[in-house]
Amino acid sequence: MTQVETNPQAGDPVRGVAQGPEGAALHTSGDGVRNKGLGGNSVGLLGSAVIGISTVAPVYCLTSTLGSTAGEVGLQMPAIFLAGFLPMLLVAFAYRELNTVMPDCGTSFTWTVKAFGPRVGWMCGWGLVVATIIVLSNLAGVATSYFWLLAGELTGSEKVAALEDNKPVHILTCLALIAIATLVSYRGMTATKGVQYALVGLQLAVLAVFVVMAFTKAGSDLPEFAGGLDFSWSWFNPFSVGSFAAFTAGLSLSIFMYWGWDACLTANEETTGSEKTPGRAALIAMVVLVGSYLATAVAAQMAVGSGDKGLGLGNPDTSDNVFAALAGPVMGPVLGIALFVAVLASATASLQTTFIPVARTVLAMSAYEALPASYSRVHPRFKSPGRATVHAGVATGIFYTVMTLVSEHVLVDTIYALGLMICFYYALTSFACAWYFRRDLTSSVRDALFKGVFPILGGLLLTAVFFKTLYDMWDPAYGSGSSVFGVGSVFVIGVGLLVVGFAIMLVMQRRSPAFFRGEVLTKETPALVVQD
Repeated sequence: MTQVETNPQAGDPVRGVAQGPEGAALHTSGDGVRNKGLGGNSVGLLGSAVIGISTVAPVYCLTSTLGSTAGEVGLQMPAIFLAGFLPMLLVAFAYRELNTVMPDCGTSFTWTVKAFGPRVGWMCGWGLVVATIIVLSNLAGVATSYFWLLAGELTGSEKVAALEDNKPVHILTCLALIAIATLVSYRGMTATKGVQYALVGLQLAVLAVFVVMAFTKAGSDLPEFAGGLDFSWSWFNPFSVGSFAAFTAGLSLSIFMYWGWDACLTANEETTGSEKTPGRAALIAMVVLVGSYLATAVAAQMAVGSGDKGLGLGNPDTSDNVFAALAGPVMGPVLGIALFVAVLASATASLQTTFIPVARTVLAMSAYEALPASYSRVHPRFKSPGRATVHAGVATGIFYTVMTLVSEHVLVDTIYALGLMICFYYALTSFACAWYFRRDLTSSVRDALFKGVFPILGGLLLTAVFFKTLYDMWDPAYGSGSSVFGVGSVFVIGVGLLVVGFAIMLVMQRRSPAFFRGEVLTKETPALVVQD
């Protein structure tokens, strides 16, 4: 029997109390949207923006993709960073509009179910979950590498630094870091927020020092900086990229570098002012990121150029870890260690905050009966999705271990595959925004732009990148150059994970028929929150 009451914690409109999975009481609205029991009012605007920046991990992204991007597009790297920012900004508008009327931690999953129905929504949620697992594994790998490189620098021992290349030691260290990050995330948003201010501040401060020192090295007579270049506005011209294939490959990497800002939105049920604060925080995070990326790209090109020799950013021997090669030459032996610390802090901090979107998406999918009911449990003390967080950590550890044993180039290939996943679920969310608000598009110019035109443009751009990337990644030369039975490993990873998700959806359809009949989370209903 349903009893009507008001949810006092979130200040939501009148909702009913329904029996959720395993008999748990869940506050519901008339169209099935549920309060999951997370700790409300735990994060403010600054904290939410910091979580978004931390999840993206700008220093980690730069060291992992500066070289790969330079290898694809050469000196047009700043242009590619701007090109990647545009669809992300348009998608951020879609997220903001949807979050304003429906602040639900399921974000893309919940919103696409409301717009397009349960099956499209389920696959969109799967895309977000698997993208997060991929990036968690890469974060753990980079953190492990820099842990041993830093240990080698501090001890002055090449043998200690060489442990990074010892596969058993590397895997065990990586699993230990994943376990620690899982534990912190398990303890809830308060524990998560507590360590992020210092870690984000540290990495941005060290990155600023690197940029300044790279500018000072530009034009140096030292032989290691012989590839340095004079600044040119032509670097910002995307039409100067050598080929369309190179452009889309670079754009896919650029999109990866912005991924993670939507962690602000998945924490919406725990944020003060859940209807407006997460969207504003996401936009703040995006501005900080694009400024950091452009400054670093320009400074690095002026200092060492984008060639494939020596310190050049396009050198394949250093492309997967650029800062490891540039730290000493650009910043010197002492400050160079600070850059190692910054990358380690960036990867570690992001490893911890990246559990936010995957755990809360799984929590929402379970709360709406799209996944097994056990994942809907919220820890009574920490107010966190405990089981979902732990299982995300286990899945990350297994994925990274298997991929490391199978492919020596797992870091590069999974980053390329990650771009495919990001385009998939971001594009669906953008189209969901336009479709959900389709009756509002003639209300005002503002609604037409922010609820329709901008999301559709963002979705179309990401869809184009998705299909072009899908075509290109069939070639084994795409990514690291490895293959499986003659097919590019990036294609196998990306498409294989989507196929696995579709198979799991078919299983869940038999186990949870009510959700897939649209009886749990209904489609095309009025917005929950009426804007003033």
